[in-house]
Amino acid sequence: MNETLNLLENRRSASAQVLQAPGPDREQLTRLLTVAARVPDHGKIVPWRFIVFEGAARAAAGAMIADVYAGANPGAEAKRLEIERKRFSAPVVVAVVSRAGLHPKVPEWEQVLSAGAVCMNLTVAANALGFASCWLTEWYAYDRDVLTRFGLAAHEKIAGFIHVGTAPGPREDRVRPDLSEIVTYFSA
Repeated sequence: MNETLNLLENRRSASAQVLQAPGPDREQLTRLLTVAARVPDHGKIVPWRFIVFEGAARAAAGAMIADVYAGANPGAEAKRLEIERKRFSAPVVVAVVSRAGLHPKVPEWEQVLSAGAVCMNLTVAANALGFASCWLTEWYAYDRDVLTRFGLAAHEKIAGFIHVGTAPGPREDRVRPDLSEIVTYFSA
């Protein structure tokens, strides 16, 4: 188990914009998605699903995001539209779609947390396979026009876009919270 703890202690996100090939091949991606789906799921209702963007689909998704942005921001600068077009530049981007909703036994909050656990499992599994990853949402994760174009139903939401590829170099760590500021011990 020391390898697992070492991975968790040293995992770092990489900027999505710098991720490059190689990314996971189809066999590796299937393994990653299988691991991602192994999360707590009260009631076994699978309150999430995946949309995979790879190959030419990444550019098509980026063009669609730029189109929605341009429509909502008339006169947007060409530089900004280019940024929007390159949103899915990592070799593989996986949208984790939350399908949380009313259920007679499973609170919606638990369903949302399950989708978040899927995102985290996917980022950790990608790192375990030697890839770098980044979990993002950004404005387009909340834009109903974008979500509809991506095929989400009215009740579905994006829990995260997980960008997976190879980092061009070492990743720097960020400042982590001081446990003395976030931990309390309950006493009777």
